[in-house]
Amino acid sequence: MKKRTLVLSAACAAGALVLSACGGGGAGESADGSVTLKLVAADYGDKASNSSTVYWEDVAKRFEAANPDIKVDVQVVNWNDIDAQVKTMIQSGNVPDVLQTGGYADKVADGLLHKAEDVLSPATLDNLVDTFAEAGEVDGVQYGIPFVSSARALFYNKKLLADAGVTEPPKSWADIEAAAEALKKKNPDVVPYALPLGPEEAQGETLIWELGNGGGYTGEDGAYTLDSKANVETFQWLRAHLVEPGLTYSNPAATDRKTAFADFAAGKVGMLNGHPSLIQMSKDGGVDYGVAPIPGKNGALDSTLGVADWVMAFKDSGHQEEIRKFLDFAYSKENTLKFDEMYNLMPVTEDTLQEMTSNGKHKDLEPFFELLPKASFYPLGDTSWDAVSAEIKKSGGTAVGEDPAKVLGDLQKKAEQIAANQ
Repeated sequence: MKKRTLVLSAACAAGALVLSACGGGGAGESADGSVTLKLVAADYGDKASNSSTVYWEDVAKRFEAANPDIKVDVQVVNWNDIDAQVKTMIQSGNVPDVLQTGGYADKVADGLLHKAEDVLSPATLDNLVDTFAEAGEVDGVQYGIPFVSSARALFYNKKLLADAGVTEPPKSWADIEAAAEALKKKNPDVVPYALPLGPEEAQGETLIWELGNGGGYTGEDGAYTLDSKANVETFQWLRAHLVEPGLTYSNPAATDRKTAFADFAAGKVGMLNGHPSLIQMSKDGGVDYGVAPIPGKNGALDSTLGVADWVMAFKDSGHQEEIRKFLDFAYSKENTLKFDEMYNLMPVTEDTLQEMTSNGKHKDLEPFFELLPKASFYPLGDTSWDAVSAEIKKSGGTAVGEDPAKVLGDLQKKAEQIAANQ
């Protein structure tokens, strides 16, 4: 096991299903003795020309040429459908050999997956960025293999801040407040700071702010700490210093991230927390933007919220060695770099990270590259997280309009009940 550089509070967030293990397997062994691996992957493209099918079929073709005794059956599924289709596959006994999607913890709980060390060579395993490898663990054992990642940073409108007399990006909460006040005074039609705590991604904005005060969703023992003192204080500050003074949206609990991103790209927002997809949106909108580390209560954070998608290998077919060969090939720098550049995503392997930070083609992503190795994650390794996250999305944002202690206390009770029923 390689040395870890950071003890994470949790793993990344994604949808998870509680599935039951069934018999059966992948496409299996043919009459000529060759083995066919069934690969099911999510589609990151928005049209046929950039569908992930093109990527995976190319990987499969080159892998088969180098390994003529192994075939790869590629099935790419829309993100909206993949969880339901995989559930049906497993229940019908048509289990994939390799799956690339959002979450893994439910499948670990049902005993369906190989350990990462059983289907990756030591070199491939050691090449994974430490924080993301650890984010794939359940009870200290890695099952989820990170595939692509994203991270969050502070975006700010350079022109709006300069016109308001703000000469550098905020580093602390007090700086955020001061800059927001200056923006409001200079341009009342601009939303100084976008605080999207609506149901689309309340769990993300919430955790970013809580990390800035030394809080988070879980403690060192893995138990939920949604109503910790630090978390309550975070929402008290947001309510008193951003919401009540009118320095953000009038109803953050009803404001989604897509609205905040669109407003920033239209020059209607001064500052917000964003991820790399906002870069192109800002350029398309003609916004002269800047990116800086997330401001914390007492200064800029050296970490950030990390999000990842995952690869996992199923035990059902018995094709462990063939899976290992395929995953070692798929995780080569040639392939991971191609996928990351195709969709403007962040790498999860050390060699691809080094390549993307040194080839001069990704200047816009440099602030995220610096934050990526120290990212913190949602508790995806806990099978209760999906349901807890849904509760945070529904009501967590109301903590900036109501009593934070009560709102977070109610969420804590629900989280404990959910965890107890797992």
